[in-house]
Amino acid sequence: MILESIKTVLNNDISLIGTNGKNPVLIIGVVHGDEPQGEFLIRNYLETHSEIPNNILFIPALNPDGLELNTRTNANGIDINRNFPTDNWEKSSGTDDSGELNRYFGGESPNSEIETQFVINVIEKYEPSLIITLHTPFKVVNFDGPAKEIAEKIGQIFSYPTEESIGYPTPGSFGTWAGIERNIPILTIEMDEEIPQEDLITPFNEMIEILS
Repeated sequence: MILESIKTVLNNDISLIGTNGKNPVLIIGVVHGDEPQGEFLIRNYLETHSEIPNNILFIPALNPDGLELNTRTNANGIDINRNFPTDNWEKSSGTDDSGELNRYFGGESPNSEIETQFVINVIEKYEPSLIITLHTPFKVVNFDGPAKEIAEKIGQIFSYPTEESIGYPTPGSFGTWAGIERNIPILTIEMDEEIPQEDLITPFNEMIEILS
């Protein structure tokens, strides 16, 4: 069932799907619009399972406008994963040195975007015990907060290594806001973008099984 839903700048829906379980696992797809695998896996799971575990909540596509435009950023040209109100948030240039739009632009101010506001409101209302975001392409399970043990279990399912650092600065990131500053276990599963999406169904569904 849809528990929460809002409209985006381009009139797309961002929806929270599941049942209102206590301290659920929250699984989020399509933070970046050019990474569609997360929505595919979540939608496939919902379509092939008659019941959703009562401790799992899904946001199939946090950035449906970016998905429609095939851009990392949302419709406002902002990287949602740099727009969270972290202690290390900083305003960056909207363009890079060549004058091209900066794919990592975090906005004029933190928490300025409807997508960011939606997921923050969900976390504050439902108080998830674990959050998983689905990304590509690095083939690694990155974790923030107290999530090393579950990260290693899920890394084994996907046959990916586990890393605490993604290897470069991420001011205003979701992992920093929720995992480091709020001590919520956060996993960022960086999946293989070079294989068919269908090849990710089995490990994704196995992950749901061990979490439910």
